Amino acid sequence: MLVDQILKSKSDTGVVTIAPGMSIAAAAELLSSKRIGAVVVSKDGVSPLGILSERDIVRELGKRGTGCLTDQVDALMTRKLVSCAPNDLADAVLAKMTEGRFRHMPVMKGEQMVGLISIGDVVKARLSELAMEKEALTGMIMGN
Repeated sequence: MLVDQILKSKSDTGVVTIAPGMSIAAAAELLSSKRIGAVVVSKDGVSPLGILSERDIVRELGKRGTGCLTDQVDALMTRKLVSCAPNDLADAVLAKMTEGRFRHMPVMKGEQMVGLISIGDVVKARLSELAMEKEALTGMIMGN
């Protein structure tokens, strides 16, 4: 399955972004209200500067306490983004996420972000693929 197929199967309306100068508290509120695990940091909504995950916030809270909530998101975000393209295979993306120990990946078409996929999106797509393969094999065995 291709990344583009995963994006098309998602019901959400796009990538949730936050401006680099916003506070960690604002990012935490955004993550909570949208019920998501990461937010892309971007000035324009299409050019990612970084990504900030709930793990990043929790890690800093554990180190410094609530004082980090007034920091700007660009102080805590991951700047070195690992991304994929719409025509990448889901298995390759899953391998990158597993090796890098991260759960969210921007989907890039050139320099423009066209989506964001999570490890959950990839696993769900793969399970769906396996279920279809099982049905096809069962049908062949049963002579249907």
